[in-house]
Amino acid sequence: MYFVYILQSEKDRGFYIGYTTDLVRRIHKHNSGKTQSLRHRRPLKLIYYEQLASLRDAKAREKQIKSYKGGEAFKKLISSSGSPRRWRGMSR
Repeated sequence: MYFVYILQSEKDRGFYIGYTTDLVRRIHKHNSGKTQSLRHRRPLKLIYYEQLASLRDAKAREKQIKSYKGGEAFKKLISSSGSPRRWRGMSR
């Protein structure tokens, strides 16, 4: 299983989109400063994730979400309040 996720910086309100096999470990790594590109943007908050069956699907979905960034489709993905939202559009 793979996860595609969106983090939001609580410092600058910017977004980061990525994929991983271990969501909890990856978020901890980002927030502990072990990801150099995000070190200056901490703390980061998980605002959205999806679970996918394969690496190929995860890479394709990450690319698709990145293409949405700033547009209406991206806003719709992140518009949920409260807990991070899971996308239910892909069931493989």
